[in-house]
Amino acid sequence: MSEPGATTSETKVSYDQYGSGPPLVLVHGSFSNHKTNWELIKPLIEAQFTVYAIARRGRGETDATQGHSVEDESQDVAGLIEALDEPVFLLGHSYGAQVALGAAALVPGSIRKLVLYEPPWPHIIRKDTLNRLEELAQAENWDVLVTTFCREVIAMPEDELSHLQRTQLWPHIVADAKATMAEIRALSRYEFDPNNFRDLSCPVQLQIGTESPRDLYVTDALAAVLPNVTVEALPGQAHEGMNTAPDLYAEVLSRFLLGSRKAVKSTAATGKGR
Repeated sequence: MSEPGATTSETKVSYDQYGSGPPLVLVHGSFSNHKTNWELIKPLIEAQFTVYAIARRGRGETDATQGHSVEDESQDVAGLIEALDEPVFLLGHSYGAQVALGAAALVPGSIRKLVLYEPPWPHIIRKDTLNRLEELAQAENWDVLVTTFCREVIAMPEDELSHLQRTQLWPHIVADAKATMAEIRALSRYEFDPNNFRDLSCPVQLQIGTESPRDLYVTDALAAVLPNVTVEALPGQAHEGMNTAPDLYAEVLSRFLLGSRKAVKSTAATGKGR
């Protein structure tokens, strides 16, 4: 069920709501949306949580804006959480993890537990790469833009990139490139300092794939300063564990948020993620 949401920034924000149980707010990453990021784990989590899958700017019925910042999107998420009027579990993936972290700092009393899957360092977007991406965006050459991002920003191996381009995921990734370009700009301007979050007292799980280039993400920097933190390494996974090993991912998530183990069904997909 899609619902509108209200924010303090006067930006209309929408979300999908489904499931039953304690509230879980999902903040999707780049080159994806509130549906595609969570499609494979949806049937595994909706029996345990009332899910609010937020559509970040440019997705769903949420306003598409240009020139916004990471902080603006954090305010969007914080606004939704305040509107729910009860403490929530909060999960963010990739760029969405940076957004979720900022939201948690804005409304710390409303966060029961926080999960951050590989929030990126802003400096992974080099100036020369950003200029090349801007040229491709100007020409609306979204396919090449995604390919360039995969190669030069997240250092995806060529065999994995070739495989991804042959899957049914690729058209959805390319379709999201225009909206993602706005947040690539936002991330490149973001002045991230882990010390700004050292007073965040809620339990935090920092998730990282064992196959991911660890230096691309702020996981270790946050682990060094957060007062109540654990690091969960997802075996055999990279940046898309919820899509490449959904059963494993749902079990890890359930164990942290609810303190319970989940019965593992036959895994829909396993292997390295993008």
